[in-house]
Amino acid sequence: MNSEITPDSLKRHVYTLAADIGERNIFQPQTLHAAEEYITQTWKQQGYAVERYAYEVHGIECANLEITCTGNPASNEIILIGAHYDSVIGSPGANDNGSGVAALLELSRLFTNITPTITLRFVAFVNEEPPFFMWGNMGSHVYAKTARQRGDKIRFMISLETIGYYSDTPGSQRYPPLFKFFYPNRGNFISFVSNLRSRTVMRKAMHAFRANSTFPVQHVATFSWIPGIAWSDHLSFWRQGYRAFMVTDTAFYRYPFYHSAEDTAEKLCYESFADCCNGLYWCFVELSQE
Repeated sequence: MNSEITPDSLKRHVYTLAADIGERNIFQPQTLHAAEEYITQTWKQQGYAVERYAYEVHGIECANLEITCTGNPASNEIILIGAHYDSVIGSPGANDNGSGVAALLELSRLFTNITPTITLRFVAFVNEEPPFFMWGNMGSHVYAKTARQRGDKIRFMISLETIGYYSDTPGSQRYPPLFKFFYPNRGNFISFVSNLRSRTVMRKAMHAFRANSTFPVQHVATFSWIPGIAWSDHLSFWRQGYRAFMVTDTAFYRYPFYHSAEDTAEKLCYESFADCCNGLYWCFVELSQE
């Protein structure tokens, strides 16, 4: 088994999701189910038992998918790593969020070689994009609410959201007002983003990433009302009282094809994407061995 994440392995997943399957959401149920099947079969081939948590929206059955890498029985805590597999209406969703799903699948593959101390869960969420974002049928909202009701001890959740686009061009990175005075203007880094309550676990993860990778990384813990800070599945876990943070290439602050028909597979920067994902792997190994 390949012991690292390669550009080709990421490219294979992204091209399958964005080029072969294409736009995938509840309004395109055939392709949404095709993406679900692809993730399920990939995880089964890796040797995992896949849990499917189905619910119905507008008469269409959809599902969150979960696998578990079991840790020490003496520890009942969980680190949850998630990514949404639907795409926004009108977009093939290569970066948003084929990149996050590709990383999720490759990270889970490498963890078949690891016995963590803390149990890891990998979850593929449905229905993150509008019109479901922030509302009751959002897949991660359904999942997080159920996790809280059954008493899951999630130490923290990590959302992999739009992580495949990088640029060394000056001015390629934009920010909310004032942030530009504190962060670089080249979009060549990965960012760890949290609200103020989750800042300790986010910074710990960022330091673990920095200790295990030379890939550029930035971080911010700030108010959730700032545009983009809460714009992924970590929001659902904040609402249930869990600590959570997002790993992202900053999406619309960098990616010119965000939420458009031009978010296609050839746009991603696979060499940098792979370097970033290998850093995430070793970061997660360190966090799971505590």
